[in-house]
Amino acid sequence: MTKVYVTDLVLRDGHQSLIATRMQTADMLPICPQLDAVGFWSLEAWGGATFDACVRFLREDPWERLRQLRKALPNTRIQMLLRGQNLLGYRNYSDDVVRAFVRKSADNGVDVFRVFDAMNDLRNLRVSIEAVKAAGRHAEGALCYTTSPVHDIAHFVELAKGMAEMGCDTIAIKDMAGLLTPYTAYDLVCAIREATQLPIHTHSHATSGLAHMTHLKAIEAGASIIDTCVGGFSEGASHPTTQSLVAALAGTTYDTGLSLPLLEEISAYFKEVRRKYWQFESEFTGTDTRVLVNQVPGGMISNLANQLKEQGALDRMNTVLEEIPRVREDLGYPPLVTPTSQIVGTQAALNVLTGARYKSVTNEVKLYLQGRYGRAPGHVNEEVRKLAVGDLDVTTCRPADLLADELDRLRNEIDSLARSDEDVLTYAMFPDLAKTWLQERAAGSLTAEPLLPRSAAQAEAAPRYAADEFRITLHGETYHIKLAGSGRSESGQHPYFVSIDGISEEVLVEPLNEVAITAGGGGTRKTAAAATVAPGQKPRPSHPGHVTAAMPGTVVEVLVGIGQKVKAGDGVLVIEAMKMESEVQAPIAGVVINIFARKGDAVTPDMALVEIQPE
Repeated sequence: MTKVYVTDLVLRDGHQSLIATRMQTADMLPICPQLDAVGFWSLEAWGGATFDACVRFLREDPWERLRQLRKALPNTRIQMLLRGQNLLGYRNYSDDVVRAFVRKSADNGVDVFRVFDAMNDLRNLRVSIEAVKAAGRHAEGALCYTTSPVHDIAHFVELAKGMAEMGCDTIAIKDMAGLLTPYTAYDLVCAIREATQLPIHTHSHATSGLAHMTHLKAIEAGASIIDTCVGGFSEGASHPTTQSLVAALAGTTYDTGLSLPLLEEISAYFKEVRRKYWQFESEFTGTDTRVLVNQVPGGMISNLANQLKEQGALDRMNTVLEEIPRVREDLGYPPLVTPTSQIVGTQAALNVLTGARYKSVTNEVKLYLQGRYGRAPGHVNEEVRKLAVGDLDVTTCRPADLLADELDRLRNEIDSLARSDEDVLTYAMFPDLAKTWLQERAAGSLTAEPLLPRSAAQAEAAPRYAADEFRITLHGETYHIKLAGSGRSESGQHPYFVSIDGISEEVLVEPLNEVAITAGGGGTRKTAAAATVAPGQKPRPSHPGHVTAAMPGTVVEVLVGIGQKVKAGDGVLVIEAMKMESEVQAPIAGVVINIFARKGDAVTPDMALVEIQPE
């Protein structure tokens, strides 16, 4: 038996699992010389949720992050996590986009592509793996490990054989929730090695407390590469600590040869860095054996907690975790890994927050039930399918076969803002989000999500912050605004004295809602301050014809117009909440007489978005 090699995940899965993927590139680069000197088999540093988080929250260019890391890690393979035909987004992309994305990822510095499909549908891996091999890079096929009545060792061996036939260089067992037990790992590794003769790479989150033992038994069965995370961003919903596994194997035939003192130096650095991101820490990132039932993966749990927190519903977390296995069973037992983890998790949250199962169904669940993500591993609940998509046909072919080439169209749509092919691919992943990002980049106004001072974490009631000096970008024009003072007139209007690009102005504001901040920063309470509805404002719902959203979100599309007739159940708006889109439906039949919401509006359930007059 040769020595065991180590892939460290601190630059991707570690902070994705523990601080909702919020580590900035500036905190990665200073420690890169030490990381580069360790001798890791690879460093996972890109892909997964990092691309989304760079654009959505950190306001960074994910491609520039990759280029900077490539330059800073000249001696170490950079590994990325790629979702097969989903790439780094939440839908299937056309084959020409997949090939272009893989090629540009390789050009900018990725050496190892770990390619998986959330459904374990091999048809969704073929084009990605072909593109990786065409780029001359290492293709690692990853099977998503899960447990259910339809998943067993024979099933996973067939998947591994299919990946080997596609030309994969290594096979990864991707245990994204920490469900793999030590002796099952031993049997699974033995079976895959015998069937494929390929090196086996094991990946197991520490959430359930099993991962250390699982890695050891996998090594004894012949696994030659293991995933760990250096201390500072290890354990709990993340991965076993690199130092612990290195020490455990030292002096044996599996000795990694890695330096513990150097790893401890790196660990100390990341422990200090993590303190900066305290506001993104989740209560659900420790050892939690409930994962053996709910199967929520490490990379999802902190993001789900953060999303529920944004909805003011963190107290419903346990109920959502109980609902997730029920939704998963309804959908035919998909493995819970992006995007299916987000699809199942968001639908479970909707079921809980709306008070009724499948009262509101996300567009992604509808597409899933139509077969647009691939073949479900088990039987789908036909009652749920009927409720969600009615009699629409179910796709049986490879979903991407239904997609025409789209790269040229995407390039034309964003040509005025894109400076490179990489910009076009960013737009392909997240069109609305990327367009705003590109506009702000052009205006020089990209600003990262603020990091609150550590003192705020130690206060019993964390303060809220409101800017008194800021920039506003409107229709391509950017204005520098500074608040000089405010008051209250007898009419109830608030005069605000502001400086706009250096010119003093008085602005009169009539408040329609006043927000009270509760102790501890735990939420807000809105109170009505005016009975009338001003232009651009949304009234409170007062009759059955007022259409409301099931949960807070952002309007991404208005589907109806004034004067349009609708039936009860017709879609009138599309809302994005928790990274998933859901259709808001008409509660009654009638004629649309008012539309209060526009694309881009942030909305809550206490706002009327559309008004329907019964016929």
